[in-house]
Amino acid sequence: MSSKDCVFCKIVSREIPARVLFEDDNFLAFSDVNPKAKIHILLIPKDHIPSLNQLDNGEILVKVKDVAKGERISDGYRVRIHTGKKGGQEVDHLHLHILAD
Repeated sequence: MSSKDCVFCKIVSREIPARVLFEDDNFLAFSDVNPKAKIHILLIPKDHIPSLNQLDNGEILVKVKDVAKGERISDGYRVRIHTGKKGGQEVDHLHLHILAD
């Protein structure tokens, strides 16, 4: 399921280019175009899930460690999730920020 106006859905469908760092059947990780740290990766579900409030399992959290291992940052990183406009979420598609210095 996707949303035709969602920037992250367009990245999943390759309508918008991105530097993909990790991909499997359900998730995609790519470099943030406006990094807030030396390493700033966005991890998203391929299905359009608007926010953490609509998530029905924690599989995406397990993928964080796979991405961190692949990027050789598993010895230290931060994970940030913004939920809803009041929580600072700017794109209505669940995404996890993985940051490392």
